[in-house]
Amino acid sequence: MLLEGKTVLITGASRGIGRATAIECARQGADVALNWFKDRAGIEETLAEVTRMGRRAVEVEGDVARPESAERFVSAASAALGRVDVFVSNAGICPFHAFLDTPIEVFERTMAVNLHGAYYMTQAAARRMKSQGTGGALIAISSISALVGGGMQAHYTPTKAGVHSLMQSCAVALGPYGIRCNSVMPGTIATDINREDLSDPAKRAYMEKRIPLGRLGAPEEVAGCVVFLASDLARYVTGASVLVDGGLFVNLQ
Repeated sequence: MLLEGKTVLITGASRGIGRATAIECARQGADVALNWFKDRAGIEETLAEVTRMGRRAVEVEGDVARPESAERFVSAASAALGRVDVFVSNAGICPFHAFLDTPIEVFERTMAVNLHGAYYMTQAAARRMKSQGTGGALIAISSISALVGGGMQAHYTPTKAGVHSLMQSCAVALGPYGIRCNSVMPGTIATDINREDLSDPAKRAYMEKRIPLGRLGAPEEVAGCVVFLASDLARYVTGASVLVDGGLFVNLQ
């Protein structure tokens, strides 16, 4: 019960890493607030899993790319659950596209959701933590893509590098308030976001072969790292990034 008594806010909680994080946080004793967008069926499934464990949960729909969604989410979470102890910036999109003809709307939407949304939401959560006066933990889901390139991801990788950099700057800016800021860098994790890309057996086998552990990751394995960073076990960890990639990055060096 590493998070017993804590309240955790998570963006993009209807599926994938966000859902797995919500469920694992609840398993570890936390009450959770769940942001989602255009996926009612998905968030209902997440809520069912969390409440089955006897934890309190609140869901708030909102597009993270819109600044007003951030304050609405944090305010609703605080009103329902009492406070904000941990914030997980997870919402993100990855529409694969070749660089030379990426439509401007694809680039702008990816930036707006992945980077601008992370900024707005993190700022709103940090303001609430500061006003509470008891510190907290901010965790952003970055990516191994912050460290390596991708031919079909030139619009995506800068957003994940930006999220990583945001946590480093926030660690400096918010340390005096007892707020810890870290990022998690997943490798190739089997989620809805890459299901189509990995539907080709040959492509999947190639990806698995590059990973020293010999398999793709699961959302639950990322969630475990988030729980560690959110817990008091990581009370002296801030400004850090943790790769959860089965060894892929070291194998690519």
